[in-house]
Amino acid sequence: MSSTPPPAAGAAGTGPAAGDADAPVLAIEDLTVTIGTRRGPARAVAAVDWSVRAGQTLALVGESGSGKSMTVLAATGLAPRAARVTGRVRLLGEELTTLPEPRRRQLRGRHVGFVFQDPMTSLNPVLTVGRQVSEACEEHLGMTRRQARDRAVELLDLVGIPSPGRRVEEYPHQFSGGMRQRVVIAMALACEPALLIADEPTTALDVTTQAQIVELVADLRRRLGTAVVWITHDLGVVAGVADTVAVMYGGRIVERGDVDAVFDAPAHPYTRALLAARPDPQRAGGDLPAIAGAPPSPLDLPPGCAFWPRCPVRGDARCEHELPPLVPVAPGHEVRTFYPGGEDA
Repeated sequence: MSSTPPPAAGAAGTGPAAGDADAPVLAIEDLTVTIGTRRGPARAVAAVDWSVRAGQTLALVGESGSGKSMTVLAATGLAPRAARVTGRVRLLGEELTTLPEPRRRQLRGRHVGFVFQDPMTSLNPVLTVGRQVSEACEEHLGMTRRQARDRAVELLDLVGIPSPGRRVEEYPHQFSGGMRQRVVIAMALACEPALLIADEPTTALDVTTQAQIVELVADLRRRLGTAVVWITHDLGVVAGVADTVAVMYGGRIVERGDVDAVFDAPAHPYTRALLAARPDPQRAGGDLPAIAGAPPSPLDLPPGCAFWPRCPVRGDARCEHELPPLVPVAPGHEVRTFYPGGEDA
């Protein structure tokens, strides 16, 4: 793999380093998303706060329907038309929620790269991979077609695709699943974005390829200083990729903190249940522990703790009727529960 390519044309002064080096690349405050449906309003995300800085990886963790992807889609202006989004979102210090859509689209295209679960949904089968990687360079960086093609070769090399000068002319069907995901990562990095959003990027891949993609993203983050938001339900992946973790359930953050703190001393019953459900090579035979029941519908959320109906602790009436606040349990480690140590009710 080659060394980091030189900055793309027009890339100077685009990240936090151009101003306040400690400023978050993306900061979300009190973000709430309510979606209108035929059955009434569905609250998909409720009062979410987090930020991610350059060179840092934040993992959003939770089961399907917990609000992870919707949080990021709403923050970047990609929520469904029926969604009502409130709160504040700042990208590189610029408030996104009040911007006209053309300016928001420009910022998103230039400074945010997306990697989704299935690479084939991100790739056009009738265009060469080189053309697909180079399009953003022409659109957002003003490169000529020749410059953009050369940039595509650099990027394919950067993400570890052999013989990039030849493969740039090939089509998606000529690549394996893992190599297609590398192409998607190259597309996401085309404009040297300040922020990379990876939404379940390894789920459709075999275990060996998953590990390669995780290491690739971690390596690129270290070398390019990109901020990364990694969305996943797989806590095994989180341990190898994240600096900080935000666990979501029922559209809210129920626990967040440094990855070591959350893994070593999980304070929320839901986090402990997720960790217990991980495959363990030291555990001989038997079924994996499972969390009883199902996540709540955003159309019918309980008034108190959303996890209460499934919780093994199942505390007193407060849990059922009163929403626990997000409180610190250690420096840099917060949890939303009345029983942070797993104490009996």
